[in-house]
Amino acid sequence: MGTRVSYPVEVKMKAIEMRLAGIPVKQVLEELNIRNHSQLKTWMKWYRNGELHRLEQPVGKQYTFGKGPEYESETAKLQAENRYLKQQIEVFKKVRRVGEEVVPKVVVELVEELKEMMPIGEICRHLGVARSSYYRWKANGNKFTQKDLRDQQIGDLCKLHKFRYGYRKITELLTGISEKTVQRVMQKYGWQCRVKVKKRKRTGQPAHIVPNLLARDFTASKPLERLVTDITYLPFGQSMMYLSSILDLFNGEIIAFTIGFTQDTDFVLDTLNQLPDLPEGCILHSDQGSVYTSYAYQKAVKEKGITMSMSRKGTPADNSPIETFHSSLKSETFYLDDIYRTTNACVINIVEEYIYYYNNIRIKTKLNNQSPVQYRQLAVK
Repeated sequence: MGTRVSYPVEVKMKAIEMRLAGIPVKQVLEELNIRNHSQLKTWMKWYRNGELHRLEQPVGKQYTFGKGPEYESETAKLQAENRYLKQQIEVFKKVRRVGEEVVPKVVVELVEELKEMMPIGEICRHLGVARSSYYRWKANGNKFTQKDLRDQQIGDLCKLHKFRYGYRKITELLTGISEKTVQRVMQKYGWQCRVKVKKRKRTGQPAHIVPNLLARDFTASKPLERLVTDITYLPFGQSMMYLSSILDLFNGEIIAFTIGFTQDTDFVLDTLNQLPDLPEGCILHSDQGSVYTSYAYQKAVKEKGITMSMSRKGTPADNSPIETFHSSLKSETFYLDDIYRTTNACVINIVEEYIYYYNNIRIKTKLNNQSPVQYRQLAVK
């Protein structure tokens, strides 16, 4: 029998998202390195039935929610339960970095949570700490040192920004604490910036393409000099939705966006028509999607006095700034908060709130730790 493969929840959800977006099964399997199409079929079934909890069950015999697997004996059942607890602890060790630097508070919380299911000594042994150390940490749990207060301050900032900031940005929000200290504390408690989910870029059949004028030079000397645009899927509501947005390369600000249910030419024209008066020589860069190569869109661009630029076919890196924004939007909202199924109104509200946050509050290191709007306002003075 072949070796069983365990896929992370993030991979399963990404596969579901791609299928909902109409991407062929074969392509999903190849891009995410999934062995068998039946696995994808099973995940889609769980998604449609509202059984997302089943995506987290361990490798082995699959079973219906609310019903446990059948075992030959009580001993086999206990062994299976013990294996599952070990898996949970192993995941915990990887996420919280227990083993490199044991965190007393986190260890105490974990033991308190699991002690009804297995002996305290057994839990401590799996975590690689002495049982006496656990009791000592538990007894000292209510005593807070200056380091504890410092760590709490860092943790509060990480949670306030929903773990969207790395240690450099968190350091900028603090006083009298070095970058190395903030980095060490964030690693210690697992407060690092969340890893972004990789995004697949669609490719279309272009009708009328233009040269790539940017050539991956994503710099601009003044506002509205160079713009980039793209469309991304929003498969989180009652029906498939899309986001069309335009980003200013001068400060990374989203200056126009539209949320809709159909990614046709009218959809991107609505975003284009939101643009303010543009300076002479403004460049708008996009991919070779059919909506951007259409006659109506090309005509509207010329009427606005814009010079069009396009990525090479199948090369998302040619339009990476807007790709990165769309990835950040999903990673820092839907994926971060485990929102995979909600109402269309909720999806629209989340996207609008995030874009306001991204433009006005979220600081960027390359903008001297200012938000895009703050950077632009200072630049035009």
